Order: sequence, then C-alpha cells, then structure tokens
Amino acid sequence: MADLKSRQLIYLKGFLFLMILLIAGGLILFETRSWQIAILLLLVVWSSARLYYFMFYVIEKYVDPEYKFAGIGSFLQYLFSRNNKS
Repeated sequence: MADLKSRQLIYLKGFLFLMILLIAGGLILFETRSWQIAILLLLVVWSSARLYYFMFYVIEKYVDPEYKFAGIGSFLQYLFSRNNKS
C-alpha cells in the first residue's frame, strides 16, 4: 500500500482516530460510571501517547540519529538487536 499523501485525507484520518478515542472512551465511562476507571483510562491514553512519541522521536533525535522509525515492530526489533550487541 502506498503512503498517504493527500493533506485532506491525512487530516481526516487524524479526525477519525480522535472520534474512535472519544467514542470508545465515552462508552467505557458510560458502562462503568466510575471516577477511578476514568482516571485510569486517562493515564493509559496519556502514557501510550508518550511511549509512542518516545519510540519515534526521542530515540531518533536524541539517542540514535541513524535509527528511522517505521512502526512499533521496527522499534522492538531495534531494541532487541541493540541489546544483543551490548
């Protein structure tokens, strides 16, 4: 599959991800009606976003400029191959 190049489709894709996030989170909160679950859900969303940022930006810009992010699988492969070399 080719890379997405249309600016409008890229924005649409981001908007659809936002809608999935809001609807799924809303449904979880509606089902549980718990402040504890709401806080835990916020922590999961926040920490997963920070982990993704770490995997693709921090490693490439500050740790190893030769590494180019191509997805979570490529990061895990990079991580395990570095551990085997040490």
